[in-house]
Amino acid sequence: MSDESLVEAIVMLRALQVQQERLERGLIMHGDSRHNEVLLMTLTILGLGPGDVDDLTRRAWRALKQARTIYLRTAQHGCVPCLPQQDGQTYIPLDEVYEQHARFEDVYAEIVRRVMEAARAGDVIYAVPGDPMVGEATTAMLIDAAREAGITVEIISGLSFIEPSLKLVGVDAIDGVQIADGLILAGMHHPPLNPDRPALIAQVYSRQVASEVKLTLMNQYPDEFPVTLIHAAGTDAARAEPLPLYAIDRSEYIGPMTSLYVPALGGMSSFEQLQEIMAHLRAPEGCPWDQQQTHESLRRYLLEETYEVLEAIDQSDGDALAEELGDLLLQVVFHAQIATEAGEFSMATVLRHISQKLVRRHPHVWGTVEVNGDAEQVVTNWEQLKKQEHAAKGKARESALDGVPLALPALLQAHQVQSRAARVKFDWVRVDDVIAKVREEIDEILNAADADQRAAEVGDLLFAVVNWARWLDVEPENALRAANARFYRRFRYLEEAAADQGRVLSDMTLAEMDALWNAAKSAGL
Repeated sequence: MSDESLVEAIVMLRALQVQQERLERGLIMHGDSRHNEVLLMTLTILGLGPGDVDDLTRRAWRALKQARTIYLRTAQHGCVPCLPQQDGQTYIPLDEVYEQHARFEDVYAEIVRRVMEAARAGDVIYAVPGDPMVGEATTAMLIDAAREAGITVEIISGLSFIEPSLKLVGVDAIDGVQIADGLILAGMHHPPLNPDRPALIAQVYSRQVASEVKLTLMNQYPDEFPVTLIHAAGTDAARAEPLPLYAIDRSEYIGPMTSLYVPALGGMSSFEQLQEIMAHLRAPEGCPWDQQQTHESLRRYLLEETYEVLEAIDQSDGDALAEELGDLLLQVVFHAQIATEAGEFSMATVLRHISQKLVRRHPHVWGTVEVNGDAEQVVTNWEQLKKQEHAAKGKARESALDGVPLALPALLQAHQVQSRAARVKFDWVRVDDVIAKVREEIDEILNAADADQRAAEVGDLLFAVVNWARWLDVEPENALRAANARFYRRFRYLEEAAADQGRVLSDMTLAEMDALWNAAKSAGL
């Protein structure tokens, strides 16, 4: 017996075994009629591989050779002309569906409808490029539809685009390669990728998709970051095209089988890496100091890092701001790790809460609310949503002033208290009335009977000045911080000018220092 005859015999034997198994498990009785028996049908979803018929698995080949009805998602696939042709077999390509519908959702729905109609009439194979479980939207839809119809689904795996793509760029998948859909990335604003790990992005099949994908990636990766477009992986026309990220939509080779390989950004640039470092520091083999910290002991560091961020902002120092934001982020990660160890919550909880809150409080972005570019309306909606949330939690606030943190710096706290009172129209009618109140408070300081009264009146004056600043649309905390910085610069000018004269400030007269002060102001300090 020849090898081919032996293979045919094995195939026929296996077919008989499968048929017997189906008869044993697939007969369904309807009602009490013993003669009304229906054989459970099978829908086989089969992977054709990336394109070359040599990459088609032996199992797939046997299934195709045995089948009578084969639906092809597309006939535009390298191995289709080489598929087995048996008497009584029918290949039904579905390419026309793509021409009948403008949206992919409608295309997939129609394909599923047609395949399910055939599956209800008898066993059928639905063949797709690559592997049915990799980047094949119709597979999940068919599995759900078949389950609902009581039809058995069998998956015959195929070589996906992943393996030949990684071969072209020389990367091992076990090194943490992330797989993403270019169509999904194209509709996002930030890539859901760990930058410390490489990524393979499928379905970058047009310049338009490539353009939108690169804009999403540029929110995390540098414009010049070296990436590789992979074309027709797994076929004789396979090509790897190295390019800077900004240029991927300029490639002349982009087509239906184009993917994008993005190497790791590296340099400990991921949020996950920071969490690993923090967890290591807190582990038994980590750092004794970090292990001893608590939410309470870290409180002062949280405040210090916050003020250092503000200082970097005030100095318009981008490099310093990046560093100080990292220090502030460390405090968030530190607290989350302590909470994780205590079983209180995890970083995932923190991220989930803030993400859900942002989406929930922006119904004009993720909902149907219209604000027509009105920032004040956004603030009003935000406050209303906060009230609803607090009420739903059983924490309805009794006062319009509730929720202003007691630990805020005094000027900022005064500003927020006054702003909240103004929302319920407890406010001056005209700015002139505010100015009059400031003058009144000055007079009351001058007429104070003792130190305690003077202190109280000075507080009232500061509160009135904050109100005036609010009317002028000036944030008092920032204004005073800027004034402090100006004073520091001008005072340093005085000290340096005195040193240039071989003198110290304490030896100068007030008039001399005043002249230097005016010179500092004239110099723009």
